[in-house]
Amino acid sequence: MSQRTVTIGSKVGLHARPAKLFTAAAAATGTKVLIAKNGGTPVDASSILRVMTLGAKFGEEVTLTAEGEGADTALDQLATMLASDLDAVAE
Repeated sequence: MSQRTVTIGSKVGLHARPAKLFTAAAAATGTKVLIAKNGGTPVDASSILRVMTLGAKFGEEVTLTAEGEGADTALDQLATMLASDLDAVAE
């Protein structure tokens, strides 16, 4: 199992727009990715509702996990996204 710990870079945290961009990217990886905050229960990273219920705020750490082929690549891509200010990214 691959794992990355990332500090949320979006000033609004993983709320609405950043969560939408992140969950779409997670779904596009084709790999089942889980996300958890502060050692809490991991949730499906491709579900916007589940990601928003984490309540992850700017500067907080989350942990991404995935298994199988392509897991490291998917986690590297998603970790980079989470570390950036997704609210400033044009769609």
